[in-house]
Amino acid sequence: MVLLWLLAIPLLGCMVLALFGARRWGAEANVAFSAATLAAAVVLTEHVIADGPMLVAHEQFFVDPFNVFLIALTALVGFTTSVFSRPYMRVEEHHGRVNRRRLRLYHSMYQLFVFTMLLALSTNNLGLLWVAMEAATLSTVLLVSLYRTAASIEAAWKYFILCGVGIAQALFGTILLYFAAEKVLGAEGSTALLWTHLNAVKGQLEPTVLGLAFVFLLVGYGTKVGLAPLHNWLPDAHAEGPTPISAVLSGLLLNVALYAVVRCKVLVDGATHSLLAGRLMMGFGLLSAVLAAFFLWRQRDIKRLFGYSSIEHMGIITFAFGMGGPIANFAALLHMTVHSLTKSAIFFAVGHAAQKAGTQIMDDIRGLIVVSPTIGWGLMIGTLAILGMPPFGVFTSEFLVLTTAMREHAWATPILLLALGIAFAAIFTRVQAMVFGDTRLQRLPHSPALLPVFAHLLLVLVLGVYIPPALAQWYRLAAALIG
Repeated sequence: MVLLWLLAIPLLGCMVLALFGARRWGAEANVAFSAATLAAAVVLTEHVIADGPMLVAHEQFFVDPFNVFLIALTALVGFTTSVFSRPYMRVEEHHGRVNRRRLRLYHSMYQLFVFTMLLALSTNNLGLLWVAMEAATLSTVLLVSLYRTAASIEAAWKYFILCGVGIAQALFGTILLYFAAEKVLGAEGSTALLWTHLNAVKGQLEPTVLGLAFVFLLVGYGTKVGLAPLHNWLPDAHAEGPTPISAVLSGLLLNVALYAVVRCKVLVDGATHSLLAGRLMMGFGLLSAVLAAFFLWRQRDIKRLFGYSSIEHMGIITFAFGMGGPIANFAALLHMTVHSLTKSAIFFAVGHAAQKAGTQIMDDIRGLIVVSPTIGWGLMIGTLAILGMPPFGVFTSEFLVLTTAMREHAWATPILLLALGIAFAAIFTRVQAMVFGDTRLQRLPHSPALLPVFAHLLLVLVLGVYIPPALAQWYRLAAALIG
């Protein structure tokens, strides 16, 4: 029942805000619905920890330690982003970039976006998972194009076309998966796309068909992860959409798409008894990390800069899941967590900094530490965290990935170190000039919401020096389920 409430709350929020989101209390209602979703996620998490995996609604929904961890993370970042967006969008309205009608669209589509992500994470049906990912694309297209400028509409179209191509590949992979499953499940063909049923018979599935299906699924869902070479939509969508949407795109949507890939990898590993899926993920992950690191040097827009940073980090996580094993999977899950928290905090700080400067061009943003020390320090600390400086959690997860690669795939270690070193130099040199340069910024008409910035960074710091035993056990269970 609590899982159904988890899905019903954001869906109800979408409908309510579609009618009343233009009211002055629309932003507060958005926060309230997000808080209720977070509360439901906490209750669901406690239920799964206490009673184990659960099947709901005639096995159409399934929650285990792997996806409940992502559900909780999605609800948390969704809530803090709604808190951040309240003053942020009011400043945008004050500057004339949005009107009341577009605010209604923003608030309703934000709740719909959260609903589609939670649906994708909790469904047991791989066909419904595909539908949820497509719905997430459609809702975010409207959010990316919210400002209705030529650049934002172009970015939304690029996002729609590239992700549309990718999601079509994923559909073909899902169809191949169904054909392979129906031959084994026979009379149960109507449930041949239920992941729990597929997992139970994965050793009997035709390995050639499963291998081909995974290629299409990896390319399809990998497009939404931001993996090269179909990554071009991500920097544009980050740069041209509202900053809260940049935060949830990097912090949440990329994780959800990678979750779909990992679920499919479990089936392919069991069917093929080979390293095909892992090798493909490692290859795409390394390519994405290296390519994004070099592209970082060419960026002038601060949001595009951190958009490419997200591609780099998702490449590292994909590589870790590709290696497999308890340590690599643990590291990938930890990196998913700390990347989501850190990158969303960075976008919160970047959003307010860009509003103060009236631009997203890095050369025109200087002296944040003087005009607004909290924004300046938030951006600087967040940058150090995402670059893997100790004692933050990103350092811990990257250290685990690198040491595992040294032991099992020594050839990949120099490539990872090259990507990390280039990214560090590219990002740090630009951000330190923005924070400590000569000031020429303005005051904001509304006080910025900086509590989410430091709340996220505090969590990342804690995870770098101490992972609570219950959380560590949670990660171990999820890593074991992935295999």
